[in-house]
Amino acid sequence: MTQSWADAAAGFDFEAMLRQSLAGDLAAMNACVECCDAHAAADPERVALRYESRDGHGGTMTFGALKEAAGRFANLLAARGIGPGDRVGGLLPRVPELLVTILGTWRAGAVYQPLFTAFGPKAIEHRTATAGTKLIVTDAQNRDKLNELSVPATIAVIRGGAGAGDLDFDAELAAQSPDFAPVMRQGEDPFLIMFTSGTTGPAKPVMVPLRAIAAFKGYMQLAVGLRADDVFWNIADPGWAYGLYYAVTGPLAMGVATTFYDGPFTAESTYGLIEKLGVTNLAGAPTAYRLLLAAGPELAEGVKGRLRAVSSAGEPLNPEVIRWFAEHLGTVIHDHYGQTELGMVLCNHHDLDHPVQAGAAGFAVPGHRIVVVDEDTLEELPVGQPGILAVDRENSPQFWFQGYWNMPTKSLRGRYYLSGDTVELNEDGSISFVGRSDDVITSSGYRIGPFDVESALIEHKAVVETAVVGKPDPERTEIVKAFVVLKPAYEPTPELAEELRRHVRARLSAHAYPREIEFVDELPKTPSGKLQRFILRNQEKAKAEAAAVA
Repeated sequence: MTQSWADAAAGFDFEAMLRQSLAGDLAAMNACVECCDAHAAADPERVALRYESRDGHGGTMTFGALKEAAGRFANLLAARGIGPGDRVGGLLPRVPELLVTILGTWRAGAVYQPLFTAFGPKAIEHRTATAGTKLIVTDAQNRDKLNELSVPATIAVIRGGAGAGDLDFDAELAAQSPDFAPVMRQGEDPFLIMFTSGTTGPAKPVMVPLRAIAAFKGYMQLAVGLRADDVFWNIADPGWAYGLYYAVTGPLAMGVATTFYDGPFTAESTYGLIEKLGVTNLAGAPTAYRLLLAAGPELAEGVKGRLRAVSSAGEPLNPEVIRWFAEHLGTVIHDHYGQTELGMVLCNHHDLDHPVQAGAAGFAVPGHRIVVVDEDTLEELPVGQPGILAVDRENSPQFWFQGYWNMPTKSLRGRYYLSGDTVELNEDGSISFVGRSDDVITSSGYRIGPFDVESALIEHKAVVETAVVGKPDPERTEIVKAFVVLKPAYEPTPELAEELRRHVRARLSAHAYPREIEFVDELPKTPSGKLQRFILRNQEKAKAEAAAVA
């Protein structure tokens, strides 16, 4: 019988949970031991990774094989003086070498840094310079993006793509011993460094401590409902928090194989892989699920009834998607909420019994107390009154965020962490998402900081100033729209707009470029000169609402 959420929340015992879920303890632990060695010791032939390439070729890696490969990479790092606390980056697609890089970094006691393959040089430079990254593993397709690094990072290239001055990843690994004693660290020591977009300034660094592994496992067990016999696929890229936390760390910490697909998302490839591998538990972002819906029920027929559970994260899930998945795929899809700074903390749980209502993000993952507060007074608000989603830090032993690394953190106020998201408490105790309270854009599940896009646009010779907002979009939730003031010498033409789009895409990333550009004579500002993005955002929202009723 499934445990009730109320009982699980009330009976949560942090110390007992740590003893049950970790191979080590907060005084001495290692992420590679938690996610690999502990399972290799029990059964070295147990599958840890299923991988599939875009051309249909694939295979598996066992926990035993991964342990050996991680040992070789850890020796490679140690030979170059890279060890506990140092940052190692991975700029790789979803290939086995990515997992070897992650686990080997952890084995050495170092901190893994994800570098999303869609990032351009500007985004990579900021993240590596801020982190002081010592070594980056990449492939031939992404190698050129690293030519502008200001940090003297060693660059290792997989599959024979190494150029002059680079390390040949495969040859170097083959020359190393697989034996490397894992470096034990403490629970508060970091094992990941993430970057998250905010309203102002460049992306901010988040150090994720080792003790977060226990929280990641809790989410996988209770919200995702992951079981030992599941064939699990999280389609999110490990270059982002949801993929790295819950396509890599979470399932492997549970001893359950993960799935890597190195190819673009299409409905056909998704259904094909579900059928080929026998996927039973699926996780991803609403954008992917909306694209499955748009592809129609005919494609879905071949896998109807195969998926036991589906989880959605990144932005609120449309109720239409929930109904469609039930009707045409014969499965339950649940909405989950989290942030890079938190992991997933508010969910409709697959493995706990509680009411599920359309539009609600759900109930707190046990070990967290999630409340709705007034942003000014920090007063906890009653049912039906909109406020800011907050974590009660004093009563949330699974909460691990301690502030941005070497930066001030406005979201930590008194006993609360303020998420920046507007929510409401429901009668049944669940919480419903209302919207973001800041300028951060959510597009296709990605959080995009307007400052990053504005900074890239300003670099173009034609641009005087710019403001970037989210424009409502039925498919992507929002798209990035830029309002641009040009220098007098330049004409506002469609050709220039396209040039600016290409410029941002090349400099920043493939998902963060402005899909729409509007040339304007001036931008709305306060008397002191502060940009008022909310005026432009509200303007776009009003236009979208008018178009919907027209």
